Amino acid sequence: MAAVAERSEGFRPHRVVVLALDGLLPFELGIPHRIFGRPKDERGRHLYEVVTCSVRPPGPVETDADFTVHVPHGPEALAEADTVIVPASYELGPVFEEGRLTDDLAAALALIRPGTRLASICTGVYVLAAAGCLDGRPATTHWADAERFQRMFPRIKVDADVLFIDDGDVLTSAGVAAGIDLCLHIVRRDFGTAVANDVARRTVVPPHRDGGQAQYIERPVPDPQLATTTAARTWALGRLHEPIQLRDMAGQEAMSVRTFTRRFREEVGISPGQWLTQQRVERARHLLETTDLSVDQVSGAAGFGTAQSMRRHLQQCLGVTPTTYRRTFRTAADGSVRVGRA
Repeated sequence: MAAVAERSEGFRPHRVVVLALDGLLPFELGIPHRIFGRPKDERGRHLYEVVTCSVRPPGPVETDADFTVHVPHGPEALAEADTVIVPASYELGPVFEEGRLTDDLAAALALIRPGTRLASICTGVYVLAAAGCLDGRPATTHWADAERFQRMFPRIKVDADVLFIDDGDVLTSAGVAAGIDLCLHIVRRDFGTAVANDVARRTVVPPHRDGGQAQYIERPVPDPQLATTTAARTWALGRLHEPIQLRDMAGQEAMSVRTFTRRFREEVGISPGQWLTQQRVERARHLLETTDLSVDQVSGAAGFGTAQSMRRHLQQCLGVTPTTYRRTFRTAADGSVRVGRA
């Protein structure tokens, strides 16, 4: 972990350098400035200094929006960093397509001092991976890009279910808003919970979000035209609130249990039992978001039998309790989001 600046006569704020690459997402570029620009000590001094640099001399950097940003520092700023943060970019070129650094990016990263803390937001992780900083280490990125990232960098231990991973001197986060979670975590790690909570309160975001990316992933059923177990799945979806036996599902397709299980795995990629659990979780999610049913009523309507069973499955699949999930995603009948209701 990078050392936090000494609190002494020679006070110096912890220097965070944000590397702005062409095609960057303006929202992600602003996250480190917003989070690290807030903390102050008891004398009102900023605990962090945040600067932005590019791999070129000071000047314009393209964004994925219809404007550019003027970046005031060149790559030499990286040599003075205590923490370097790499936000996502949609124009990583060889980094994204081949897993290799461009010459100017490699030269810029070479300026970073040994022991400097490194962090990425979303697909900024490709830069760290291409630089070899993640070999043999755990990392995460946006869930929609995780499989591709794992194929390109097989030596990295990719976890697509979490919001961020802290591996000491290298930290990685999932998509976009997870960068806020990561930056707040760094503040908490550097200066404690009270400082991080104050930053979160002033930014009007949770100081810590429960669960991981799994709660944001939709899992569509495979195209019925390409499957031979469609009737069984349709039948099961119509009675998720009832006990469903594997032999009953197989009977809908006039197959033996063994043949049906094999076909099901070939078409869906998981066992019938795992699929049923997924569908019941999806039903519970829908009811928690869109109805006023109690947790007990939702558990019955989704086929879990008991609230305890539903809590266990939601915790395993989504990393959150039913109450926390409802509080996060509760939607009123008029489409408005209800914040803070259990």
